[in-house]
Amino acid sequence: MAKRNVATVKIREEVAALKRERTLDAAVDLFYAKGYENTTLDEVADRLGMTKPFVYVNFGSKAELLAEICLRGVQAAAQALDAVLARRKGPRESLEAFARDYVEAVLGVQKHIAIYVREEKNLDSSDARRLGEMRREFFDKMTKLLERGAAAGEFDIDDAGLAALGIGGAVTWSTFWFRPDGRLSSPEIAETMTKLLLGMAGARGGPRRVRA
Repeated sequence: MAKRNVATVKIREEVAALKRERTLDAAVDLFYAKGYENTTLDEVADRLGMTKPFVYVNFGSKAELLAEICLRGVQAAAQALDAVLARRKGPRESLEAFARDYVEAVLGVQKHIAIYVREEKNLDSSDARRLGEMRREFFDKMTKLLERGAAAGEFDIDDAGLAALGIGGAVTWSTFWFRPDGRLSSPEIAETMTKLLLGMAGARGGPRRVRA
């Protein structure tokens, strides 16, 4: 009986998680296409073929939906950096690996990050502060990586903090011009942008090709 109850609870949790993801996906598409202020929860529900109470069961408000969308975007970038730093490689090797992973991670949540950039002003103050702290931590870690590389003679930069902001800005802006059905695939764009980002850091030598 206990095992059956555990299985039942697990199924309910999986169904609830699926409903949240479906709701979030619908909101992402609408916020991206129409803007946050021009989208209603009724429209989110209509996109799902449900009623508005279905949305409220999964997210308490439109502001909560926006916060979760923005969080997913920030987390994608942060996780890409943390994964590379955890390998404890040299600064140049770390930056090259991070550049590729960063670009692909950002393009994978393209709409989420574009929404964050456009709609940050509409976040609740507490959500804006929380996400702002995450962004500052991300750029602090990138700055320290660049400083280590400069100290080791692997990067030629005068201001690591400014270089970190420049790299982040270049990658973030890609969410506004990237098209999944465009001329270049996400990995191809990541490969090309890696060369550009290494150049922004004044890295010695060209990037090593790691993809077939």
